[in-house]
Amino acid sequence: MVTTTAARDTDLASALVQTMHRLQDLHAETSRPLGLTPQQAHLLCVLLAGPLGMTELSRILSIERSSLTSMVDRLERRTLVARTPNPTDRRASQIELTPDGLALAHEAHNAVVDRINTLTADLPRATRATVTTALQSILTR
Repeated sequence: MVTTTAARDTDLASALVQTMHRLQDLHAETSRPLGLTPQQAHLLCVLLAGPLGMTELSRILSIERSSLTSMVDRLERRTLVARTPNPTDRRASQIELTPDGLALAHEAHNAVVDRINTLTADLPRATRATVTTALQSILTR
């Protein structure tokens, strides 16, 4: 049977979409026991890279700013994040992890990584390297 380029492209796109859904499910499964929604866990994990402004967080998380404000308010009440002055814009604030938030963000991140490692443990080393290279190539575009 001859496989066309269009069919191969569709297969790749379908596999990536299915992978995205599976990863979202894993993220939800691992965040719930930590007392977080998947969106809250995502926000905490994003902040592992350092403080960010609300506009940037809204863009990264793909949520409306009003929804983000509510989420930050809830996480702030739990002392997981704090609003701090933006060093370059005195009218704005940045959101940063508190020590408790940092610990929980690492726990959330590690829980997802552990689940992914379990799912991929049986992949041969060469396959792991190929998949890693391909995904890194896609992510840097």
